[in-house]
Amino acid sequence: MATDHRFSIAVLPGDGIGPEVTTPTLALLDRLADAVGGFGFDFETLPAGAACYRDTGAAFPDASRAAAVSADAILLGAMGLPDVRYEDGTEISPQLDLRFELGLYAGLRPVRLVPGLALPLADPRAAHIDLVLIRESTEGLFASHGKGVIENDRVARDTLEITRATSERLFDAAFNLARRRRQAGRPGRVTCVDKANVFTSFAFFRRIFEERAAHHPDITADCAYVDAMALNLVRQPWHYDVLVTENMFGDILSDLGAALMGGMGMAPSADVGDTHAVFQPCHGSAPDIVGSGKANPTATFLSAAMMLDWLAETRDAPACAEAADLLREAVDAAFAGGDLVPAELGGDAGTQAISDAVTRSLNGRLASRHAHLAPSA
Repeated sequence: MATDHRFSIAVLPGDGIGPEVTTPTLALLDRLADAVGGFGFDFETLPAGAACYRDTGAAFPDASRAAAVSADAILLGAMGLPDVRYEDGTEISPQLDLRFELGLYAGLRPVRLVPGLALPLADPRAAHIDLVLIRESTEGLFASHGKGVIENDRVARDTLEITRATSERLFDAAFNLARRRRQAGRPGRVTCVDKANVFTSFAFFRRIFEERAAHHPDITADCAYVDAMALNLVRQPWHYDVLVTENMFGDILSDLGAALMGGMGMAPSADVGDTHAVFQPCHGSAPDIVGSGKANPTATFLSAAMMLDWLAETRDAPACAEAADLLREAVDAAFAGGDLVPAELGGDAGTQAISDAVTRSLNGRLASRHAHLAPSA
């Protein structure tokens, strides 16, 4: 079948287990492109991260940066090493540079349970958890990244920043996502998570949310304080659909969401702007398990599915949406029997076992798809 779309993908494997989880992901993407048709990939692997900084003095070389910016999408493994820091003690984090440089204001953190895993919540309703946390990714407390000050070794100061322009885009993205999710059977509800009862900046944040909600009257809108939300995400996470919040609150709550799914190895993410997007697992570089074969690639697989969805939507490539569904279905089916248990959940399934299981599952679905599409004799 002729390829209608050819996508350039900047691949930043990064540090630690990043390369270990990226390699099988690229193989799955190539398999989908070959089998589904209508699209293909040109992967360019680029150096960046803490090891790159340690070895070359540059965390994000100019050539890597230029290639990433010009690519159709960016797939990132993991960045950072605990013993490699900038002079001020902060982590090496080119992924943050990309968020600011490319205006990736919407950090999407899906919280959807994969069947077959033993999960923290015993309530049977937990099986129906399916929400998306949208974390503003360029402002909030992270606006002080690299700009904080220490005065006379007596006081340290970082400044939280909320702007109307970015907040409006963020909230519109949240309402539009809720509308698409409603078409797939979800409630169509957006909850603004803030601390508007204490901070002027969050009262401003909430006011803008309520203004934008008036422009989306078909979507239910409500608000919650972040401390109450942390409580309720443990007590009744199935109650929520789309949550939208400031950068630091989103950073914290997304890890809580990952715990609900079974751990960071199951948690995908995307940082999306108006023209660019980065897709990466929520986990870090996990240097303590590098080379052991224990790394769970599932979050990277699911992040790749998010990339396929984004390409389908922004590049008019419907075949990519079909491929995204096939990849998520393959992940679900691989775990559904309960025998495939990642190492971080107490099992013995590592990178190879999980990759092999998902690949077998995907191949089975592709074979069924081929038989269904084949013309009858």
